[in-house]
Amino acid sequence: MSMKKKGTRGQAGNGSSTAPTDARQREVLPIPDQPYQGLRPFSARDPAAKFPPIQPLRPPKGAPNILVILLDDVGFGASSAFGGIIHTPTAERLAKNGLKYNRFHTTALCSPTRAALLTGRNHHAVGFGAITEIATSSPGYTCVRPNHSASVAEILKLNGYSTAQFGKCHEIPAWETSPVGPFDRWPTGSGFEYFFGFVGGETNQWYPRLYENTTPLEPDRTPEQGYHFMEDMTDRAIDWVQQQKALAPDKPFFMYFAPGATHAPHHVPREWADRYKGRFDAGWDSLREEIFARQKKLGVIPQDAQLTPRPDEIPAWKDMPEKLRPFLTRQMEVYAGFLEYADHHVGRLIEVLEKMGALDDTLVYYIIGDNGASAEGTVNGTLNEGFLFNGIVGVETPEYLVENMHKLGTPEAFNHYAVGWAHAMDTPYQWTKQVASHYGGTRNGCVVHWPNGIRARGEVREQFTHVIDVTPTLLEAAYLPQPVLVNGVQQTPMHGVSMLYSFDDAKAPERHETQYFEMFGNRGIYHQGWTAVTKHRTPWMFESEVSFENDVWELYDTTKDWTQARNLAAEHPEKLRELQQLFLIEAAKYYVLPLDDRSVERFNSELAGRPELIRGDSQILSGTMTRISENSMLNIKNKSHSVTAEVELPEGGAHGVIITQGGHFGGWCLYAYKNRLTYCYNYAGLRRFYIEAGRVLPRGGTHQVRMEFAYDGGGVGKGGSVSLYVDGKKVGGGRVDETMANTLSMEETADVGREMGSPVAEGFTNGDSVFNGRVRWVQLDKGKKDFDHFISPEERLRLAMARQ
Repeated sequence: MSMKKKGTRGQAGNGSSTAPTDARQREVLPIPDQPYQGLRPFSARDPAAKFPPIQPLRPPKGAPNILVILLDDVGFGASSAFGGIIHTPTAERLAKNGLKYNRFHTTALCSPTRAALLTGRNHHAVGFGAITEIATSSPGYTCVRPNHSASVAEILKLNGYSTAQFGKCHEIPAWETSPVGPFDRWPTGSGFEYFFGFVGGETNQWYPRLYENTTPLEPDRTPEQGYHFMEDMTDRAIDWVQQQKALAPDKPFFMYFAPGATHAPHHVPREWADRYKGRFDAGWDSLREEIFARQKKLGVIPQDAQLTPRPDEIPAWKDMPEKLRPFLTRQMEVYAGFLEYADHHVGRLIEVLEKMGALDDTLVYYIIGDNGASAEGTVNGTLNEGFLFNGIVGVETPEYLVENMHKLGTPEAFNHYAVGWAHAMDTPYQWTKQVASHYGGTRNGCVVHWPNGIRARGEVREQFTHVIDVTPTLLEAAYLPQPVLVNGVQQTPMHGVSMLYSFDDAKAPERHETQYFEMFGNRGIYHQGWTAVTKHRTPWMFESEVSFENDVWELYDTTKDWTQARNLAAEHPEKLRELQQLFLIEAAKYYVLPLDDRSVERFNSELAGRPELIRGDSQILSGTMTRISENSMLNIKNKSHSVTAEVELPEGGAHGVIITQGGHFGGWCLYAYKNRLTYCYNYAGLRRFYIEAGRVLPRGGTHQVRMEFAYDGGGVGKGGSVSLYVDGKKVGGGRVDETMANTLSMEETADVGREMGSPVAEGFTNGDSVFNGRVRWVQLDKGKKDFDHFISPEERLRLAMARQ
């Protein structure tokens, strides 16, 4: 193995880089311990009983600290560092003292980008052809990261780094997110020694579903008391790094800092949104023109670049109803405040590193978006994403939206902005998130800052780079080879190319010459400056109107056409065919095939071929289970069902939640209120149906309470009749007129004995939702007739034995 001089680094992509004084063989991880081969005298008092001191595992000398920051759903044209009008002073500060990469690319979607970032391999090759909730059994789409593709966190940890992840984790298979694990693919099973954040695609920033390592954790304050997840995760990250440097100052750290910002819901303190009041009144078309001019002035795009036209599917600002515009502009004010707020807290972390004296020797990647800006809010945007996910239409009239626009960004909304704003945030490119064919979906701003490792200051790098290049760069910067074996498993070579060659050489020929792109059938290929692309599906439409065979391909020479504005397919058909063939070669190599543009089928686990955690028609929960995801609960939507609980009632009268699922924007709850059994069904936050018992609960003793829901049928999302029972005797009944058809919540959970997160029923907060008796167990049953309205001990025993 060749040795390098201090201060130089070899090409990590070929596994040859080491530090000059490092004698460890690091291609096999964990580094094998070597048995002592010398003589050992009889007595420790013997002068010959001298042994080498114990040497803690450390990376090679000169390895830097590493901080990778990954924002969520931020388009290339959003941040002021890349010409946007949203203030991101932290990104600007780091860029002024570092580098901007203006041809940095992602995969066009969340989970795939994150899997590619952490492994250095193409997303399909590690099973992440899409997000975890729609995994299939096809090798490129399983969302199960193979053990032959170890994460950079695992590699760095096994080489002596301290490792921690903060924020969003959307790389755990959906069926492995319950309290029973397995936890192999959670952050703490994937190389991170500490994790604080949430699991899934998004979270309520005011009421997040938090985990510390693998243990559910609740916020220490309410939104009314000033809680926000972005501030909380930053506080935790600061605490961790200060502790790490206080206790092991000679040990470098790797921190992966991945906020939920700025993914929907766009939640931010009102004063941050108010900073942008009136700033977007001219609309999204005017905003694109303004950003485009700023980008040229800033030098992040060439002077001869063209602004791509707005697609016909996205309406012009002038065509939007005038009475709706106040709501539309407030959406963007909230989003802008959210992004600036996120950058502010990144700045807090950077300031702490500077005060600690660690910043100059910390390699910082500030990746401003894991894909393009999100067009998943539809043409008008929404106050509650739950409407979109459940097909609830006709509610959000212009009058309704304007009347409720004061809720945007607050705990009373689960908001997302309109498609037109997403397109503007992706200026100057075509399209948005999910559209992997065009740069609007895949090109993101990236800032690299490392004063001790980069001589250049405030410069722009134009080499083609991709998110899979980050891990090889980190390893080369740390003088570490790519491992051949990790935990006994032979590793697949990384597909990315280290970016280190470009740090101090703006004119260095680019080394990442070929890259495929694919998401939901939207696909493209980059090769030596040329791109061939085809958009197959529009993000806010669940199905494509054309087959793969009938997709129309476009051809661009991006050495002359920076923004993919001039389609040359008709002029160079031979070049187009050459690139189409190259796409097929790359697609076959990296498990992209078979292409999969299905929507409804992939949400059905049986059709998709992925495991289901809960099977059968019944589920028993203990009285202490909390934070159970919807994927880990019996699916009782669109069918008759019952909920039965055995409870110990207090002498002074019962109060509190027995079981709940969902939250403020949709769900159901069985609880005691003023010593009466009560059921609440929350229909998408629009309407709450309450059914209350006609008489009070017994005082003291062990009793069985029950809710039976008789579904009307005739389709999905219909209503039903509710009956309440205590010890088998009916005590109340009523109607629920309509229900949630597809999902109760994207991120709220089920809880027994209390309510975590936002409340389903009015009158409860986290603090006073705790049941003041004891819940022994809860049983959910679907489609079963029980004319006794009571579960006998024998029946529970049979069920328990059947599930062994």
